Amino acid sequence: MLVLGLWQCLAHADEPVEFNRDIRPLLSARCFNCHGPDAEQREAELRLDTRDGATADRDGSFAIVPGKPEQSSLFARIASRDDDERMPPADVGEPLTAQEQDLFRRWIAQGADFQQHWAFVPPVKAALPKVSDEGWVRNPLDYFVMARLDQEGLKPAAAADRHTLIRRLALALTGLPPALPEVDRFVSDRSENAYETLVSRYLNSGAYGERWAAVWLDLARYADSAGYAQDPVRTIWPYRDWVIRAINRNLSFKQFTVEQIAGDLLPSPTQAQLIATGFHRNTMTNSEGGTDNEEFRNVAVVDRVNTTMQVWMGITMGCAQCHEHKYDPISNEEYYRFFAILNNTEDSDKQDESPTIPIMTEERQQKQQALQRQIDELERRIAERTAKGSQNVREQPTEAVDEKDPEQKQLEDLKKQLADAKPYQTPIMRELTDEKRRKTYIQVRGNFLNRGDEVSPGVPTLFHPLPESPQPLRLALANWLVDRQNPLTARVVVNRYWDQLFGRGLVATSEEFGNQGTPPTHPKLLDYLAVEFMEHNWDTKWLVQQIVTSATYRQTSRVTPTLLKRDRDNLLLARGPRFRLSAEMIRDQALAVAGLLSRKLYGPPVQPPRPKLGLRSAFGGLTDWTTSPGDDRYRRGLYTNWRRTTPYPSMTTFDAPSREFCSIRRIRTNTPLQALVTLNDPVYVEASQGLARRIARDGGDSSEDRATYALRLCLARNPRDGEISALCNLYQTASTHLADKPEDAKRLATEPIGPAAEGDDPTELAAWTVVSNALMNLDEFLMRP
Repeated sequence: MLVLGLWQCLAHADEPVEFNRDIRPLLSARCFNCHGPDAEQREAELRLDTRDGATADRDGSFAIVPGKPEQSSLFARIASRDDDERMPPADVGEPLTAQEQDLFRRWIAQGADFQQHWAFVPPVKAALPKVSDEGWVRNPLDYFVMARLDQEGLKPAAAADRHTLIRRLALALTGLPPALPEVDRFVSDRSENAYETLVSRYLNSGAYGERWAAVWLDLARYADSAGYAQDPVRTIWPYRDWVIRAINRNLSFKQFTVEQIAGDLLPSPTQAQLIATGFHRNTMTNSEGGTDNEEFRNVAVVDRVNTTMQVWMGITMGCAQCHEHKYDPISNEEYYRFFAILNNTEDSDKQDESPTIPIMTEERQQKQQALQRQIDELERRIAERTAKGSQNVREQPTEAVDEKDPEQKQLEDLKKQLADAKPYQTPIMRELTDEKRRKTYIQVRGNFLNRGDEVSPGVPTLFHPLPESPQPLRLALANWLVDRQNPLTARVVVNRYWDQLFGRGLVATSEEFGNQGTPPTHPKLLDYLAVEFMEHNWDTKWLVQQIVTSATYRQTSRVTPTLLKRDRDNLLLARGPRFRLSAEMIRDQALAVAGLLSRKLYGPPVQPPRPKLGLRSAFGGLTDWTTSPGDDRYRRGLYTNWRRTTPYPSMTTFDAPSREFCSIRRIRTNTPLQALVTLNDPVYVEASQGLARRIARDGGDSSEDRATYALRLCLARNPRDGEISALCNLYQTASTHLADKPEDAKRLATEPIGPAAEGDDPTELAAWTVVSNALMNLDEFLMRP
């Protein structure tokens, strides 16, 4: 592993070997599978994850004799050249390198000191280290970064220019590119706090909540369908809107946690707090005929256990569902004790998604009121006419949503529309009453039908105990997750935000903080921020503000060949972040620069253009959909109808998950399909057409002015040498090619966006569409600078 290799390179022969940094990762990767916490699978009755186990007398043999590597059978086995003697066995893993063997030798010689895994020890805020250049430092986190660079003999990169900074910041905080007036205002603002003012503006933008909600929805496995074979529609978008609102109003992460895990158990919960419990109603529901509801209810609770521990504590608890955890000290029994806390809610894989609460949107309420007014007026007119004995409709033979009076037919249609405009029903969590509470048993090998011993609710003994109070268990669990004694939650949250802002977490394995995870590159920085985060009342906007106003974040992302060779993945943070945008951001950015993006917030999911394939779900209807009318086709990607069996194609091509299960981090891939999407998908073609019309309308009179305008819209910077001539040449080539093909030009300029304005030249628009498409496929356009 790269991080492991980096740490080991730092373990020079003249410094002490540190167990957590140097030895534990090797034991976890090579030894714990057979010699770890899982007693049932443990080989030779040798346990290496504890000092007592590793130094125990085993019939006169000792795996480790502290201070004496030559008497330690562990060292003899890992250093052996005999294939039958050497550990790990050839079929389990590669032999340890000479450097790794030397680490073990020195560690044993130094006393074989064991430490508890770093992530299981509560974080402590270290004093700020001394650095070589305090003038570079802008806030406390910079001290830790520069101290590490000093240790490596490196210097930080220069600050990025203002064009880069505003685009980096806008995309990072709002998920949208900056508008040109914003760019010009910031670049020309010479006030001392211009950058901090820009940060504040973006933090307080409604787009901020939308951008960060998309990250949380991956964790919450949010989708607009129930999953499995039928994958029916589910009305849970009010939960998505709750997340956006909570982030925008800067609800503390502590309260954000409590309301999602146990909002229904708070005193006199509000409607919003009930909606928040949709977090764990995002589990899948199997409505296929003949399935066992209890089986899939049980699957949902298993998912909730695993998701809770991964999202808040970065631990893969699921390993202990069937047996003792192989790498972390979590037992099979402890898994089901945790399971018992979440095993007593009313939902039970019901097709109607109950329990639910009614939700009435302002839009639907206005529709109801308008329909009711029409109904009242029609009923009044019909009643008046009937009272006068009026006969306005000729009698028709009795056998002929035509014998009825037209007004009566209209009344019936309006009443049907009113019935259809009833409140939405969204699923929530609700605890079972005392007489209905379930007992929980260990499920042997994870089989819900094979019951072992009954267990009482609890949490792994590795961590602090549940709060001693009369509060309901699920509420106690929520408070336990954000207790100051919890060693993981604050670290996990800080790391997740760092990962989003730098493209890589301080702990690279955001999903795994246990023994199988990578150690932090800057452990003291991680712990400093974690403690500060808790001391600032779990304020996520404060956390983001701290990171993005640092000198570390403001560095240019340009990299020298020497630094690239020495630190390819920027683990040392000697340069600024640069990485590809998320699926949602790529689409939203294209629509934004095209002038098409709808800024409407909240509401039911929408259906942007998607190819019709005529496919059907296994037991349901067609998976095709009808494109939403009007501005709804241009809503942010966050609002796209997320169907689990057939997720929106361009999103999945850019690594968005299906959300059948919790996704802690998206792995960024690079495939030819991605280029085919941004070149040919109707959304991106339409965005290119929209940008072409902006260019023709607002870009000036000359090709050079228009090309400059287009580039600035897309990249938020001024052109560099040769760029404008290249764009103008492309425009001229396309224009010449299309001049003799008027039908092709018209099609390229108007499909699917629609007819051009009167007086617009289709050939000119088509040529600028080609240029726009090229700009939107630039590496720079698709990357966070």
